[in-house]
Amino acid sequence: MTTDATGKRGERPWATMGAFAVLLLALLIAAVVAAPPARSQGGEAGRYTGVASCAGSTCHGRMEGDGTVVRQDELMKWQEPSTPGGAHSRAWAVLSNSRSQFIARNLGIGDPSKAPMCLGCHSTAGAGRAAVPLDDGVGCESCHGPAGGWISSHYAGVGTNSDPDREMREKHLSNVRAGLWKLEDPVVRAGVCVDCHFGSKGEGQFVTHRIMAAGHPRISFELDLFSSLQAHHHEDADYGWRKFGSGSARTDHVQMWAVGQAVALERSLDLFQSKRGTEGMFPEFFFLDCHSCHRRIYDQAKPLRTGVDNPGRMMTGGEKWPEGIPPYNDENLIMLSAAARVASPGLADQLAARTAAFHRAMTVDRASAVAAAAKLAETVSALKAAFAARSFSGADAFAMVDAISAPAINDRLTDYAGSQQAVMGVDTLLNSMVSSGRVTVGAAAGIRADIDRAYTAVKDPNSFKPTEFQAALGSAVRSIRALR
Repeated sequence: MTTDATGKRGERPWATMGAFAVLLLALLIAAVVAAPPARSQGGEAGRYTGVASCAGSTCHGRMEGDGTVVRQDELMKWQEPSTPGGAHSRAWAVLSNSRSQFIARNLGIGDPSKAPMCLGCHSTAGAGRAAVPLDDGVGCESCHGPAGGWISSHYAGVGTNSDPDREMREKHLSNVRAGLWKLEDPVVRAGVCVDCHFGSKGEGQFVTHRIMAAGHPRISFELDLFSSLQAHHHEDADYGWRKFGSGSARTDHVQMWAVGQAVALERSLDLFQSKRGTEGMFPEFFFLDCHSCHRRIYDQAKPLRTGVDNPGRMMTGGEKWPEGIPPYNDENLIMLSAAARVASPGLADQLAARTAAFHRAMTVDRASAVAAAAKLAETVSALKAAFAARSFSGADAFAMVDAISAPAINDRLTDYAGSQQAVMGVDTLLNSMVSSGRVTVGAAAGIRADIDRAYTAVKDPNSFKPTEFQAALGSAVRSIRALR
């Protein structure tokens, strides 16, 4: 077995952590933090044991990351008080701050630290898991699964045969069979994270427009970038053997990004078709583009148009999106379109056609929109499977950046949410180029200022200007292309 390497994507060594850190820390805290509902396994396999069961000094509770197989200071990283990496541990504690109290008063739900509306995502204990302390926040098992069925074999160690690497691999697969969630699989990881970082049908796991109106931050999700901010581990030969069965194997970050976009949109369309799609007599505005309504209103003799045409919202027949009707929030759909053009051109054409049909149906009635959403979801599901079934090369990362910046996609970046996804996408793709060795750490650091300018352009939704953002992102993309 090998000793842990020190270079790891989660620490983003080339980032200056300027505008990027401010925006991403806000997003990570704003996203209702991931605590997926318990998978039904029964008995020990479905039993939650709490953070304390992982905290021994021979396990993950060391003060120094000097373990020979894993860091072993993962608990300390999880508890960092002010970084994105410690956000999960703070998830329950934030329910007692002044902002949370303000939101709770507006909603009339009493103490938010005890309210089911909040606990479903802000604590592992939120779904009736009485054995887990509330103040664990979003603990280890929220991401790795209830440990009752696998914790004893997990800490048993390896080295009982002549091939410890393969023994470690078999032990990991055995733990997966016993209930450990296989987070190296991008579809599994996205399914775990998206429950709270995007929303689910479960109690306390959906941030409605009403909750946002009461003061809760807007939800946004990008799987690979958020994963890197929460990475408390190294990707070295041990990790490769354990997770993938090869010492040279590593996470495919382009695949992780693409699958994340598909799963987020798949979940959005699924929730839209459910009872979550309406709030009383109104549509659930969570699913719609915020800036289509949240714009300044002018009443003057000389008219002033405040909207910007979005070619991606053309409807079947080529009609423009009608003024006054809020369109669907297509932030993940825009990025999915770019990924599809590179990885599956045939499905990309189908995605474009069914997107246009969905936009058209949105202007008719809810029944039509739900039917069109179901057809679009079929295509999205097929794309998810296509992404999960293939590996992505360093050249693919450059192609993805080209696709995001191509007129067919760039011209669609007229809304704040879609633009935010675009800069996170370009950032995570650049990071994958560093991880794959296609771009050096020094060269990537030279592009940091361009990336930060694009992040600054989407830092505040109230000051978002599409043309300025497109210029900032374009500068970053040109710098990346120069490295090809």
